Amino acid sequence: MTAASGDPGSPPRRDLAGRTVVVIGASSGIGLETARQVQAGGGKLILVGRNPERLERAAQALRPVGTAAFDATDTDRLQQFFQDLAETVDHVMVTAGSPSYRPLSGMDLDAVRREFEDRLALTLGVALHSRDRVRPGGTLLFMSGTGGRRPAVGMSIMSALTAALSALTANLALELAPVRVNLIAAGFVDTPLSASLLGDQLEARRAELRATLPIRRVVEPADVAALAVHLMCNDALTGGTYDIDGGQQLLPH
Repeated sequence: MTAASGDPGSPPRRDLAGRTVVVIGASSGIGLETARQVQAGGGKLILVGRNPERLERAAQALRPVGTAAFDATDTDRLQQFFQDLAETVDHVMVTAGSPSYRPLSGMDLDAVRREFEDRLALTLGVALHSRDRVRPGGTLLFMSGTGGRRPAVGMSIMSALTAALSALTANLALELAPVRVNLIAAGFVDTPLSASLLGDQLEARRAELRATLPIRRVVEPADVAALAVHLMCNDALTGGTYDIDGGQQLLPH
């Protein structure tokens, strides 16, 4: 459907005009904002979300070429989705999933096992089932976080997944080449998910970050989406983990 970078010696394309981008987790937050920026850049969208009502609202606003409502952790349904794509696509971004903060004293091992299985199986499932559906030079783009890099009570699961996803991304970049694979590691981002996790503590957290982050503001979905678009367009980038946290990691623990 679309060509790779072009003839040898020709400059690579640095835009999304005419490119087809699949966004998994597109109905809110970072996924929705990334879809908006892809559309603004002339790209074509295929939106995937778990909640049919939210997905329909996103589709009404963005007018994608296709939508699919299903839980991306359903590996059979994920495989079917990629098999059913009529043509190759250029980029796939996955924002589905949420962080898990559990102190050891409150852990249920069956629930923990499911969290590991869901997150790692989703990443591997997208890599496995999209192999013949993403053009050479296109991108698989996943999301992780930076908070799990610092040991703390309740961060065991997040720390393990943070390390695993970065290593997995590097390995997949070799196995799937010339398709590119990258990982965005975000700190606190002011999304509906953050609001649901923090509840009435949200505004206090915003105020704290505005006062302490080197950028003196809270990271927004648009910031992460802009990085995602850059990683899609810059075909020299693969196998990397790219932090976006407003300097949060630079602060004392």
